[in-house]
Amino acid sequence: MARANLPAMTPPPSWKVLQHDAIEEFTDNLWRVEGELPTVALRRHMLVVKNDDGRLLIHNGIALDEEGMARLEEWGTPTWLVVPSAFHRMDARRYKDRYPDLVVICPRGARKKVEKVVPVDLTYDEIEGTDTFSLTHLRGLGEVEGVLEVRSKDGVTLIFNDALFNQPHLPGLFGAVYKMLGQTGRPKVTGVTRLFLVKDKSEYAAHLHELSELADLVRIMPGHIAPIVDDARGVLAGVADELAE
Repeated sequence: MARANLPAMTPPPSWKVLQHDAIEEFTDNLWRVEGELPTVALRRHMLVVKNDDGRLLIHNGIALDEEGMARLEEWGTPTWLVVPSAFHRMDARRYKDRYPDLVVICPRGARKKVEKVVPVDLTYDEIEGTDTFSLTHLRGLGEVEGVLEVRSKDGVTLIFNDALFNQPHLPGLFGAVYKMLGQTGRPKVTGVTRLFLVKDKSEYAAHLHELSELADLVRIMPGHIAPIVDDARGVLAGVADELAE
């Protein structure tokens, strides 16, 4: 698809495009970009889903350098922007400024805080999915986060945010503190997530179990950060079992 005639992004001087990796073509209709955060060693990722008609859904948008943005626009038409939580809204305004017609979506329970940064058009329970993707609130979290289900030729990908971590151990003092807090090392619902996001542990565990039973589930994208591509169903069932203990 040819690049659309789009307005140039003219961010305020204080805005800086942070370091990010090259776009990774993960499947036929799913791209991934990993990038840094401004003040912590944790890294974040953006997922871009291409609908069958060429429209793009951007999940947890990361402002890319101009080469990256141009490549994105050549791949399809940015149409939806998912702000997956009140804590993952950093570059949302920049995407809306660049693409004024972008439909902004967030969890219902995060809407008030997200709208401090960018106007919200729809919540997860209001967006009508397509044959390629669907958005659902995760039960037991008070509608503050959800899961994005993407259907590709090779199966289903589940995309989470902070509700599911798979952050490898980090270096330095920050890494030592995160390890002590149980935030890193393997797929899990972390202690911090349980404290600040989980409202009903049994409901959330039950929902994770249901998702693990998807027959065509082939991969999981946690919010931080390593994709789960080996035995995705078994790993998710194990996370649910641990949460339910």
